[in-house]
Amino acid sequence: MIRFLLVLVMLAGTAGAVVAYGDPDRIARASNKVSHIFRGAAATPTPAVQIQRGQGGEFALRAKINGVTAPMVIDTGATSVVLTWETAKAIGLPLEMLEYNVDLETAGGHTKAARLTLDRLSVGHLVEKSVPALVVQRGQMKTNLLGMSFLDRLESWGVRSDKLMLTGYPELQGGHRRARIAVD
Repeated sequence: MIRFLLVLVMLAGTAGAVVAYGDPDRIARASNKVSHIFRGAAATPTPAVQIQRGQGGEFALRAKINGVTAPMVIDTGATSVVLTWETAKAIGLPLEMLEYNVDLETAGGHTKAARLTLDRLSVGHLVEKSVPALVVQRGQMKTNLLGMSFLDRLESWGVRSDKLMLTGYPELQGGHRRARIAVD
């Protein structure tokens, strides 16, 4: 009976999310939780990464972009992951094919960027595929930014004391990750 009531509450929450937010990722996450309850599937521990605050107040880390290690700084004010031209070249992105037609405001001022999709972006044990990103023109930025196009895919993230905790979704038995629905 309790499970049934919990399912009803989750369904009501999902319906409320559809009406209130219309955010496909949030809706998909709520749907996954309801599906998980119905299946009764056991999940492995949730992957998490802790990042210590740097002396300058930033949360800096080393990520792997398409298998190549690159320094990044967490930027919750950045809508997207943003790569420097130099990093994009180092990881082998097709820079000659990019179209710099996205207006971008950075801490250093206004610039243009090009849209692309990263095959794979990982921070510790957290791995995301097909991550939307931007690349700025040569010399326009000094730091790669880990923005919301990555952070929004996580189950949660938050700061406590001087540590940033990034938490991914657990893997279900059989090694399959919870599915998320992407709506364009």
